[in-house]
Amino acid sequence: MFGGTVRGGRPVVTLTIVALCVVSWVLQLVTGGEWTQRWAFAPSVGLDQPWRFLTAAFLHSTSILHILFNMYALWLTGPFLEQAFGRGRFVALYVLSAIGGSVGYLLLATPTIDGGWNTAVVGASGAVFGLFGAIIPVLRRTGRSAAQILVLIAINMAIPFFVGGIAWQAHLGGLAVGLAMGAGFAFAPREWQALVGWLLPLGVAVVLVAATLWKYASVGWL
Repeated sequence: MFGGTVRGGRPVVTLTIVALCVVSWVLQLVTGGEWTQRWAFAPSVGLDQPWRFLTAAFLHSTSILHILFNMYALWLTGPFLEQAFGRGRFVALYVLSAIGGSVGYLLLATPTIDGGWNTAVVGASGAVFGLFGAIIPVLRRTGRSAAQILVLIAINMAIPFFVGGIAWQAHLGGLAVGLAMGAGFAFAPREWQALVGWLLPLGVAVVLVAATLWKYASVGWL
């Protein structure tokens, strides 16, 4: 329906992401934080080490609840979207939502060292919120209610106001990317689906890079 290749069997991409996150979390525990420090994202290091915008999404806090919640949410949404969009589009959605989470934190955190730019953030939450966002237009396109996922998003967006140490900015960034990409994939006319499958991720990537460079330039870091 959305132009992706229908495949049977296991959701390979979703399982691969889960495996990478679990292996990375174990490495965080056994290296005493060295693995975390190497790959976590903070605005103060993002300009010189841009890969951290993505790698932070494969890290989690040492609390098992953090990774359990994110992997559970990924398992609930990933296979459905992987089957709906196809593997290639799903990879693009997940990766760009993860990067979008880091960009969201960069844009919305206070641009000073003490105000958040030197605070490292980790977790797949930005990418997971991207999947939450992408499901909404898919459900609307297929004539199903999106009320439950909207309630879930609202609850999770409210949690940071009651629980400290959660980067709500990353949630918002991932959600925005997921909504945009989900809507593009879901509502593209059939004759344009293949082209949208390439151009939409490219366009979102350009916007994220442009927003990142603008933010760094606006505070005199470029």
